[in-house]
Amino acid sequence: VKVKIPFGNKYLDAIFSVPEKKSTYGVILTHGAGGDMNFPHLVSLAAYLASHGVLCLRFTCKGLNIVYRTKAFKTVVEYLKLSDDYKLSGVFLAGRSMGSRAAAAVIRHLSQEDDGDFIQGLVCLSYPLHRPKLQSKLRDEDLLFIRCPVLFVSGSADEMCEKQLLEGVANKMKAPKKIHWIGKANHGMAVKGRTADDVMEEINAQVFSWLIENIELEHT
Repeated sequence: VKVKIPFGNKYLDAIFSVPEKKSTYGVILTHGAGGDMNFPHLVSLAAYLASHGVLCLRFTCKGLNIVYRTKAFKTVVEYLKLSDDYKLSGVFLAGRSMGSRAAAAVIRHLSQEDDGDFIQGLVCLSYPLHRPKLQSKLRDEDLLFIRCPVLFVSGSADEMCEKQLLEGVANKMKAPKKIHWIGKANHGMAVKGRTADDVMEEINAQVFSWLIENIELEHT
């Protein structure tokens, strides 16, 4: 279901992937610095979640400004929370690369506004912990503030997320967290010798099983 979500004097393009049965929980999903909501990884994950009983709303917000992207994500969260069509008990925020940074920032903001109950957790696909080859400045501030469950799915050869550095940040986090490493995958989740579909099957299954662990989904 295509929708346009009001954002300032503009609209954000978004698509609901709706399960057959009414879903109690949903996932909001957005893209990285390049691309849009039709990035193949997002389309694949949204379809997988909906087919397994989880509502998924993915949206496009162009722009390389993290503050702008965070505002847009927050607007989408509020839109879904107030939706009469999909009355949800809670939502998980998810993003790829820069989109996961925006999701983390939104959760930090909302938790400071006592509005964190609606947010059930955070899914970070290829979280960009640092710039390529620039590991001295870590983008970990928001992660250290978060209290809700967090799942990281990262490639072990991601040039923007050195394995030991992410594990170090995870150890400092107060939130319940899990890291799933995709062996030999780069930032774009490409792995030599594996098809993109094969890698996505692994990612989708990991995300879904983690969601199930964190909520009793009513699709049974």
